[in-house]
Amino acid sequence: MKKVVTFGEIMLRLSPPGFLRFSQANSFDVVYGGGESNVAVSLANYGVPVDFVTRLPKNDLGECALMEMRKRGVNTQNIIFGGDRLGIYFLETGAVSRGSKVVYDRAHSSMADIKPGMIDWKKVFEGAGWFHWTGITPAISQGSADACLEAVKVASDMGITISTDLNYRAKLWKYGVPSEPIMTELTSYCDIILGNEEDAEMHFGIKPEGLNVTTQGHEVTAQAFLSVCKQMMVKFPKAKKVITTLRGSISASHNSWAGVLYDGKKMFESKQYQITHIVDRVGGGDSFMGGLIYGLLQYPDNDQHALDFAVAASCLKHTIVGDANLATKSEVEKLMGGDASGRVAR
Repeated sequence: MKKVVTFGEIMLRLSPPGFLRFSQANSFDVVYGGGESNVAVSLANYGVPVDFVTRLPKNDLGECALMEMRKRGVNTQNIIFGGDRLGIYFLETGAVSRGSKVVYDRAHSSMADIKPGMIDWKKVFEGAGWFHWTGITPAISQGSADACLEAVKVASDMGITISTDLNYRAKLWKYGVPSEPIMTELTSYCDIILGNEEDAEMHFGIKPEGLNVTTQGHEVTAQAFLSVCKQMMVKFPKAKKVITTLRGSISASHNSWAGVLYDGKKMFESKQYQITHIVDRVGGGDSFMGGLIYGLLQYPDNDQHALDFAVAASCLKHTIVGDANLATKSEVEKLMGGDASGRVAR
């Protein structure tokens, strides 16, 4: 199997223990993670050769982030070094009717100060069959957006499959340029597009017909997003598949979870899971993307199976503390087979 390459920022995540609020915290739990690094960890966990590409500071925290990737079986040989600091984000974990909160501290991080020409993309993509980026990377800074555009152009010229998770982050698009023109150009190179209803609306003004996701979040249906998928394919004619996750937010602790895949002709829909005691929902979309890339590579002629794998993988991620999904392939397949009992394996 050809390798997958992901590109983005890995950060230091600091969280008050358990469900404490920031104002109650006397200490923080430490995790390393980020959208594209999380996808890389998922793929390595399933046995897919994967490179994670980023820019890290040459200091102890940069080394810790590097060790985290190596520990999970991700190739780090194409990571570059420079800049002064690792990006940080603070997470306050919500419960029941209190949602989680994120505070970013990533201005002038090593990745935010990246520039085109720093990475030799032709070298990076040697032996690669797939490149993945997310909407978080171009939101960090103009330099990061330019480096991402440089990457997708080289990947496209080399005939590599390109995927994106649109991942709109309102708190990040702060450097004076609207997201739409940047994201439209980047996404135009993509073969596989993942995004939920907010991503499509905030980046491109594309809305699902007849659905208010804030007030009707517990009633999310696949059919409501067929119009989004069709509009996305019109806007991005290179796209072969448009995928949406269907999250119904009953509360911060209880979500319904499913997914839809549209290939331009047929809409595939997964079963719906009820995740009634969420442990950590951060990285849920990344775990879906990791499962989807694996599924599309492993089952190229079975989109339904690929979608089902992605949804089950992400469902399990909600039970795991941290950014990355550490569920195994056998655990995902067990849940896909209908065993959600959680019985002790012995």
